[in-house]
Amino acid sequence: MTNQGKRATRQQRQQRQQQIVDHVVAHGDAAAADLAELTGVSLMTVHRDITELVERGVLRKYHGGVSAQPSTVFESSSDYRLHSHVADKNALAKEALKFITPGMSLMLDDSTSALALARLLPQVGPLTVVTNYRLITEELRDAENIRLMCIGGEYSRTHDSWIGLPALEMVAGFSVDLTVLSTSAMTATMTFHQEQEIVAVKRAMRDAGARRVLLMDRSKVGRSALHRLAGVEAFDHVLLTGPVESGLLASMGKLTDVRVVDTD
Repeated sequence: MTNQGKRATRQQRQQRQQQIVDHVVAHGDAAAADLAELTGVSLMTVHRDITELVERGVLRKYHGGVSAQPSTVFESSSDYRLHSHVADKNALAKEALKFITPGMSLMLDDSTSALALARLLPQVGPLTVVTNYRLITEELRDAENIRLMCIGGEYSRTHDSWIGLPALEMVAGFSVDLTVLSTSAMTATMTFHQEQEIVAVKRAMRDAGARRVLLMDRSKVGRSALHRLAGVEAFDHVLLTGPVESGLLASMGKLTDVRVVDTD
């Protein structure tokens, strides 16, 4: 099989697994036979997908079917987020790139939206990039026009990033031109995350930036999570992918600059 064929097969598998996850999350559980009918593939293929999703910590397997892990588990998983709403995140990254000019310093959090932006940064360099996300360091380590600074601390396997008190202390020592963040959820007036340790790191990162940009795909808008992160007005620019309910958008627009990004 050619490299192009392998990429197409991998993309089909990722899309199918996302379809499985979305269905299970919406319904609470599902039988393997129902998932095979839903996706149009064989029962054997569905069982392989289920096994992979269980190993990634997204689903739980029981005799005859699967159920969803609690949202605080799979929504925090870097591996799950890497395959979720990819087109939206790429569109947000392209729009966010417009805020970046050569010579700037910027801080990127451990979101996969920030990772999508990191992939574009060598186009703009030279830049200084500060991050706690291992995948961003992997992405940029060979970029000669990127000065890369890594935030250390306690390694979180779930988030594939460094968090905790050492990370907070390191973040507090930086002052960057631009901080780019994402988080789990937002309403018209408030942003949220389901884990208090992550909230602390994201708040510190927000405070380290002279300007703050928030990237939010459509799945995160109009919902809340356990911990409040910051009011919408704490960000200079909020980039969203639509559709977004008009009343919600109007309320946000009274607090900060809000831009709806076309995924096409």
